[in-house]
Amino acid sequence: MLGFNSKAEVEKLAENQTTYTYNSFQPGEEFPPIADRERISKYKRLKKLFQGKQFEVYERASAILKDTPHAKQLEQLYIAVNLADIIVTKPADLLVGEPPSFESGLPDNSDQQVAVNRYVEENDLVKLIHESTTGNGYRGDAWIKTRYGSRIDYSELLRLGAELPDVEMEPIIEHISAECVFPETSRGNIKSFKAVNIATVEYVVSANDEKPFLNVERHVPGYIIYERYRLFEYEGGIDTRWGYPLQVYKIGEKVPTGREEDVVPTGVPYLLVHHIPYKSVDDDWEGVGGLEKLESLLAAINDRVVAIDYVLMKNSDPTAYGPELDTGSGETQVRLSGAYIPVTKEDATPGYMDFSGQLDSAFKELEVLISLVFQIAETPQWLFGTVLGDNSSGGGTSHTDSAAIKARFMPIISKIKRIRTHYDKALRDALWICQLLDIAHGDYDFEPVYPTINWSDGIPKNLKEEAEIMAIRTGNKPTIDVQSAIKRQDAVDDEKAREIIDRIDADEQRTMGTVDASIFNEGSGGVGNGGA
Repeated sequence: MLGFNSKAEVEKLAENQTTYTYNSFQPGEEFPPIADRERISKYKRLKKLFQGKQFEVYERASAILKDTPHAKQLEQLYIAVNLADIIVTKPADLLVGEPPSFESGLPDNSDQQVAVNRYVEENDLVKLIHESTTGNGYRGDAWIKTRYGSRIDYSELLRLGAELPDVEMEPIIEHISAECVFPETSRGNIKSFKAVNIATVEYVVSANDEKPFLNVERHVPGYIIYERYRLFEYEGGIDTRWGYPLQVYKIGEKVPTGREEDVVPTGVPYLLVHHIPYKSVDDDWEGVGGLEKLESLLAAINDRVVAIDYVLMKNSDPTAYGPELDTGSGETQVRLSGAYIPVTKEDATPGYMDFSGQLDSAFKELEVLISLVFQIAETPQWLFGTVLGDNSSGGGTSHTDSAAIKARFMPIISKIKRIRTHYDKALRDALWICQLLDIAHGDYDFEPVYPTINWSDGIPKNLKEEAEIMAIRTGNKPTIDVQSAIKRQDAVDDEKAREIIDRIDADEQRTMGTVDASIFNEGSGGVGNGGA
C-alpha cells in the first residue's frame, strides 16, 4: 500500500481529481493551498506580461550575459514589447463592440423583460463583459457572483456611527478575482462544483503594526458561510516554483467575522457563483488563457529587440583604430568618444571596427517570432492596421463584400464564438438567479424565465447588402418592425425605442393637423364670397 507524507506528494500523482477529507481553510494549514499555487502563480505571472512588466518576471538576456560587462547595459536598454495587451484586448472589443441584446422571449412590457433590462442596465453588464474578457484572456479563468444587497458600501458610515440613508436592495452581478476563488468539484464530475470558496487576504493596518487576516466566503447551494482567520507570515514563506514569488501564510486561530450572522440563507437553491473559462477542456475545470502558449515567444521577442537595440547603440559609438596618437600637450590632440586601438604606422589609415551582429538575420527572426505569436493567438496581424516584414500583403480593408470580409476575419471570428459560448451560459445563469433573488427578497411576483442573448460577431455589417438580400427572399415585403429597427440602429432597449416611436407619432400628428392658409382662398363657397 502506498503512503504519502504530504498533500504535495498526492498532487504529484497528477490525477484528474483529488478529494481532501478535511478543510483546507483551518488553523495549521497554509494559504494558498498547495494544490492551487501553480494556478495562482500563473495568474500573477501572466498579468505582469499583460501589463508590459516583463522585466519583473523574465530576464533571459540579462541572465545569459550576467557574468559579462554587457549585463548592466542590457538592463538599462530593456524594452518591453507589449503584444500581450492587444492580443487579449481585441477579442473583448469584438465580443461587445456592438452591444448584445438580452431577451426574455416575452413582450417588451412584461415583468420579466422589464426586469432583465433593469439588471443589464444597472449592472453595466456590457462593460462587465468587456473587462472580464480582457482579464480572462491572460488568466484563463473568470468568475462572476450574483448577490442581493446594496450597491453602495455603507461600512464606513457604520464605523462612524452615522445614520444610514434608505438602503435600496437589488440583485447585483459583479466580478470576483480568480486568484481568490477555490472551488470544490463534485465527485465523479470535475466540471461541476459542490461548493465554491472565496478567500481573500486583508491587512489591518494600525499606527504600530499590520496584521493579515483571511476572510472566507463559502458558497454552497442555498447558503453562504462566512469565516475569518488570523494569518501569519513566516520565514521561507515565498513559493517561487512556478515562476512567481508567491506569498504563503500560516493560518492561525479563528476570529469573529464582525457580521450579525455567519450562516446566511440565500433563498435560492443554486450556487450564486459562476465560472467562465476562456477556453476549456473536458478533463479539468481550469480554463486555458490566451497567453499561456505565448510566454516563451513573447520573451524571445523582447530579447531580440533588446539585442538589436544593443547592437545599434554599440555601432553609434564604435571602437576606432589607426596610428598611435600623441595625447600629450603637443599640437596633436585627438578626442574620441569611443575606444581607440593604435596600430603600426605601416597601416596608418584610420577606420572603425563595425559590429554588425548579423542585423538582417536578427530582424528576420523578429518578424518570424511576431508572425508566430499572431498565428497561435488566432488573430490576423493586419487586424491592427499594419503587418511587419515581407509578408505584408493585404490589409483586410480592400474587400467591400461582407462575405469576403468575414472570410478574412475567420480565425478571430471562430475565437470570439468560442469565448462567447462560455460567457453566454454564465450570464444567462446570472440573469436567471437575479430574477429568483428579486422574487425571494424583493417585492416582485412573476414567473422567472431563462433569458437569451443575441450576440454580434463584431464585424461591421453592410446594411444595404443585407436589406437587398432580405427583399429578394421575401418578395419586397417588410422584414422588420419599426421598434426593432430603432433598437438595432441606435443600440437602445425596448423602453427607449418606444419613447422614440411615441415622439415620431407625435410629430406625424402635428404635421397632419396643420393646414396651409392658402386653402381658404380657394373655391367660392366661403363666407366672404357668397354675396348677400
